[in-house]
Amino acid sequence: MFKTIRNALKTPDVRKRLIYTLILIVLFRLGCYITVPGVNTITLNEAMSSTNGISGFIDLISGGAFSRFSIFAMSISPYITASIVVQLLAMVIPALERLAKEGGEEGRKMMNRYTKIVTIILALVEAIGIYLSYRNSGIFINSGLLTGTLVVLSLVAGTSLLMWLGEQITSRGIGNGISIIIFIGIISGLPAGVTTIWNLIFTSTGFSTVGLITALGVIIGAILLVAGVVFVQQAERRVPVQYSKKVVGRKMVGAQSTHIPLKLAMAGVMPVIFASSFMTFPAMIISMFVNDPTTLTGFWSGVYKFSLATSSSSVGWGYSLANAIVYLLLIMGFTFFYTYATFNPAEVSNNIKKNGGFIPGIRAGKPTTDYLSSIISKLTIFGGLFLAIIAILPMLLRFTTLNVSFGGTSILIVVGVALETVQQLESQLVMRHYKGFLE
Repeated sequence: MFKTIRNALKTPDVRKRLIYTLILIVLFRLGCYITVPGVNTITLNEAMSSTNGISGFIDLISGGAFSRFSIFAMSISPYITASIVVQLLAMVIPALERLAKEGGEEGRKMMNRYTKIVTIILALVEAIGIYLSYRNSGIFINSGLLTGTLVVLSLVAGTSLLMWLGEQITSRGIGNGISIIIFIGIISGLPAGVTTIWNLIFTSTGFSTVGLITALGVIIGAILLVAGVVFVQQAERRVPVQYSKKVVGRKMVGAQSTHIPLKLAMAGVMPVIFASSFMTFPAMIISMFVNDPTTLTGFWSGVYKFSLATSSSSVGWGYSLANAIVYLLLIMGFTFFYTYATFNPAEVSNNIKKNGGFIPGIRAGKPTTDYLSSIISKLTIFGGLFLAIIAILPMLLRFTTLNVSFGGTSILIVVGVALETVQQLESQLVMRHYKGFLE
């Protein structure tokens, strides 16, 4: 990885892309400290002293912008949700499916346009919900209609600006613009984590041996967790494919041996993100219509506590255990859904058959489809369980004495984006080397 970065800095074109990306990242971090107009900054710190299960994930990926109520408070989460919605609609609406698969470059532009429209709609709804949730908390100078309109428009404009920054990083930077914005937002909390570790070792009463052992345990656990995530993200099952001899024009093309790389975690971190949004959605809706949800009783109180258990330990073991079970099932379900949405065994089997290929020991046609489906099912079960365990781990750690931000979801995102970014740099370097060779 370090060799790739060093080579990228030596290549003028790639170095310009890196500098451009760095400038946009600085703009993003500056925007995280620009408070929305109409906010009373004196009472803001008291109201935002802690983020619950509704806003915790947003504050995580926004780099603390939500707790500061900045123009980037909603981060890029509406765009993520819009992308998921458009992908789901493309699977059930034939016209959108044809546009995505057969539309080419124009089709991708149209899908991107639809995603932006849905993003603005979702951002508007979320901004209204945030304003209604905090309208009576005292953080606004005036809770009238004019202030509400200004707050909502500022939040929507901030999300739109982030969406534009992500597109610029993708087209003129090093790529993966949206992912890099989320990545920067998460790692911006790293200094706070280092401070927490330091405070474990050096307490107000002096050096603590127990704190040192605890800190070493946390560090070793984090290293093992990162290593496990890297292993699962990079692991793949290579299915061998043999192509027989055939005549192409006047030439006889000889037999070729290749393989189909099947990723162990083909769906990536998207099932975890979607499951998190799904679990916290009821609490968000309740907070929009109830000023103090903690005063609820009966059924709706149970629903609120169950939804809040994703990121809060104050609701007790019972709700947390039920939440963890449902969370695991949702992650597994979405993992299967996204895997089969991106990899169709029947389509791959037909392509192999059309090109005169076959999997050694497996007949072409339906047996090949069944064989690939069996492999995908096994890989998906393992990958889904791994994602679920990593995501549920922080929920279990909240009931210990450790007060350390040890988010499994954040580690999954950070490691995944880092690996993708390095691959992007390597592909750009290879492309430049080939270009120079041809010239």
